[in-house]
Amino acid sequence: MSQFPNSLDGWLAHAERQHFRAIDLGLDRVRRVRDALELRFDCPVFTVAGTNGKGSTCAMLESILQAAGYRVGVYTSPHLVHFEERCRADGAPVDAGMLLPHFERVERARLGCGVDGQPVGLTYFEFTTLAILSLLASLALDAVVLEVGLGGRLDAVNVVDADCAIITSIDLDHMEFLGTDREAIGFEKAGIMRGGRPAIVSDPMAPQSVLDHAQAIGADLRLAGRDFHHSHLPQQWGWEGRAQRRFGLAFPALRGANQLLNASGALAALEAVADRLPVDAQAVRLGFSRVELPGRFQILAGQPTLVLDVGHNPHAIAVLAQNLDSMGYFPYTHAVFGAMADKDIAGMLRRMLPLVDFWHVCDLPTPRAARAADLAEAIRAQRPEASVAVHPDPRQALESALARADVADRIVVFGSFFTVGAVMAQGLPRLHGKHLDTSLP
Repeated sequence: MSQFPNSLDGWLAHAERQHFRAIDLGLDRVRRVRDALELRFDCPVFTVAGTNGKGSTCAMLESILQAAGYRVGVYTSPHLVHFEERCRADGAPVDAGMLLPHFERVERARLGCGVDGQPVGLTYFEFTTLAILSLLASLALDAVVLEVGLGGRLDAVNVVDADCAIITSIDLDHMEFLGTDREAIGFEKAGIMRGGRPAIVSDPMAPQSVLDHAQAIGADLRLAGRDFHHSHLPQQWGWEGRAQRRFGLAFPALRGANQLLNASGALAALEAVADRLPVDAQAVRLGFSRVELPGRFQILAGQPTLVLDVGHNPHAIAVLAQNLDSMGYFPYTHAVFGAMADKDIAGMLRRMLPLVDFWHVCDLPTPRAARAADLAEAIRAQRPEASVAVHPDPRQALESALARADVADRIVVFGSFFTVGAVMAQGLPRLHGKHLDTSLP
């Protein structure tokens, strides 16, 4: 191209046009560009794969390492509102301007390393992943945490030979690419493991395919329930690994019954690299107390109560339902729901229908999304008497839910990153219900 884009939006639009498929699994093209970039990291690198719990595990690792005084870089995807959320350094999203020269580096590399004069075609995810990896590698960091996107074995992030691999929960999602059962999906996730290096599995019921692959390549497999354990007491929790013990821990600031599994896996990973990144007990305590991750069972103050959750598969929604059950009594629950058309919508609804009194379904700003009318039909197919309203976008759905809700009710926004992100796009909502008299002292 004669002139490179001069803005992040310009580069993102350019990246979208470079491949005829949105998803094209395989690492040959990405490796070719990686080698042209001479991409390498001079610090320990963690990769985190799994169906659910990846973002929480990344956030906990980041928070603990920062509390220990280390400079940490993190790559996660997708973002909620702004693309820059995908890359954090020293605890904050990077500035858009920092990314621009690395998009240019990727573009020059892919133009120059093709075959027979043809540039290497990269998908949007591959292009943007390489740009962020290039940026992180250029910073003087002490540790890097990389969230794996779809799958593991053939995901673009897997071109990095990580020092420690972490696999969180494994369940059914992206089945058209990864396989139709947990064993097939587990094999894909296990592809991030490396021979002779730590591989942490925090799923307490890991598929046999994960164990078999670890043995086949000689990974240092560390299994929840075998190599590390956690205990849950009323006011605190404890953890025990191969060589370390952590007792009297406060619960992580991230809400949800599943977070101790993620926290336990994070501690196992830190134990595995303790010779390079030692972390003391105070850093662990501070890290768990300070960790933040928007959109993961995030409860916002206000009346009515607002819950945001990006869960988008039946396993994640089952956890959401469990967490909602533990919140206590609310007269009515209102749901704002938007989802991708390729998800198991019926499976998600089965988990939530017993908890929701009023549904507000919405279209989402992506061609991959299910139409709100189809979501309404799916709800009525399982519960014909359900109260369902259809809306053109999540924000209008939230406004409609707020108009109907009383101050003692709760509103749950879930189903997709797009659903939660659209609600958050204008800042975190603070709700004041229609019956709240703000004149009272």
